[in-house]
Amino acid sequence: MPKPILLSVDDDSDVLRAIERDLRSQYGADYRVIGSDSPEKALEILKQLKVRNDSVALLLADQRMPHINGVEFLQEGMQIFPEAKRALLTAYADTGAAISAINEANINYFFMKPWDPPEDNLYPQLDDLLDDWRASYRPAFEGMRVLGTRWSPRSYELRDFLARNHVPYQWIDVELSANDPETKRLLDVLGPETSNLPVVLFPDGTKLLEGAPVEIAQKIGLRTRAQTDFYDLAIIGGGPAGLAAAVYGASEGLHTVMVEREAPGGQAGMSSRIENYLGFPTGLSGGDLARRAVVQAQRFGVEILSPQEAVSVRTEGPYRIIRLADASEISCHALMVATGVQWRRLDAPGIDKLQGAGIYYGGGATEALSCKGEIVYVVGGANSAGQAAMNFAKYAERVVVLVRGEGLAATMSQYLIDQVQETSNIQVWTHASVAEVHGDKRLEEISVMCSDTNKVERVPASSMFIFIGAMPRTEWLAGLVERDDRGFILTGPDLIRDGERPKGWALDRDPFLLETNVPGIFAVGDVRHGSVKRVASGVGEGSVAVQFIHQYLSKV
Repeated sequence: MPKPILLSVDDDSDVLRAIERDLRSQYGADYRVIGSDSPEKALEILKQLKVRNDSVALLLADQRMPHINGVEFLQEGMQIFPEAKRALLTAYADTGAAISAINEANINYFFMKPWDPPEDNLYPQLDDLLDDWRASYRPAFEGMRVLGTRWSPRSYELRDFLARNHVPYQWIDVELSANDPETKRLLDVLGPETSNLPVVLFPDGTKLLEGAPVEIAQKIGLRTRAQTDFYDLAIIGGGPAGLAAAVYGASEGLHTVMVEREAPGGQAGMSSRIENYLGFPTGLSGGDLARRAVVQAQRFGVEILSPQEAVSVRTEGPYRIIRLADASEISCHALMVATGVQWRRLDAPGIDKLQGAGIYYGGGATEALSCKGEIVYVVGGANSAGQAAMNFAKYAERVVVLVRGEGLAATMSQYLIDQVQETSNIQVWTHASVAEVHGDKRLEEISVMCSDTNKVERVPASSMFIFIGAMPRTEWLAGLVERDDRGFILTGPDLIRDGERPKGWALDRDPFLLETNVPGIFAVGDVRHGSVKRVASGVGEGSVAVQFIHQYLSKV
């Protein structure tokens, strides 16, 4: 934890060195001592410390300084750090001003120069001041802070990215906190920069205005570029299937890299609760599952590139070469595609305009607390929608699940149906779909179509979360890897037609169970045609595929 700061200001360099020396001698073990020979510079230092979220325990300033005297400096400093104790250094002739400052300017004490010996004339009084400060001191948050507004799509993007990558941060909604004195002081220090929200403040005092996730990733040390250009196994996608393949591949000696577009865990990582995964009788969150798998993969030496995206692939003899979004390339002997699926877009007027401003695809874990006391709409009837409804029900006044069909039985696991039915503040509207959404800068209302009555009801809404099925993102494989008419990747027996192997297949064997029409390129998990859309099946496919990869590599 950073030490609280004692800041001394004196334009006389000899006096400044002396006071710094004595402060460090007595308090250096518990405090950090900073000196400045200019009150103007000292005020800039205080502003930087505010941005860094440091704590200031003491402001000690000489009274006689040009342009800004000690009392004026302490008054300005108090606007930035009002809890800091404030003291003057004065000559005998200035005692009248010092006494007036104590009475009128909220200054706590004054010291006469010279203060020798400090054991009698400095430390006892400072001990009292610092003891008093410590009594009400609450250590400040040490990590990254994000300033923005709830209804800003960019703010949501950053918070979602940080949460899914398990990066600790403090969220400051500048609209909700407009009357909070500490937030106001921070905004005053930042000045015009607050017009470029969101603002990300790092512990070292640097700032990022309207930053993208990749910029934050680089700043906090997430790896987006490969350490080398060749691997035994490259895995594209960091969901359960990709993570399982990474763990099994690396643990069996394969030099492995995993490329993830957003955050390890995939859609499963966004699940608020997974209760039917073997070995976890009380369930676990998707985030916890992803975090554990990432730690396990890294322990075996897997290199994880995130956020990073594969944009194309080509073959050159035994090598599969992947081009990434930043124009860099990595090559490998075996390539595994585990990109999963993306939420299918809801086709209704107004949706795209308000995405990230009340309308969200996926679990919305970062938004659950913000929905306290509100009515939340969940669109969809599968397990992901049920898990989200149960999570939001902990905070929202009411959760309304909109289902196109007659009920949940055809699409949701029975254990979730039972939980939804037993939760008093969850309602299920059947035969219901979203006809239109309304709002200027954020979601305000939705129009719900009831198919059995053919009536449209317009209801107030501030948050809507969409879970209406998913589609693969496999366009980057077009022209090389065979896919079905919906874009899912064909593997193994699905490639054999009328007893014939895929066109261009040159090996004297059929494609392995999870192998595509290109030898050495495999597909696992939800992106594969005919896969079972469950976390456990993805993990199983990812681990089993590694055995086929070993067989393939043995012949390369």
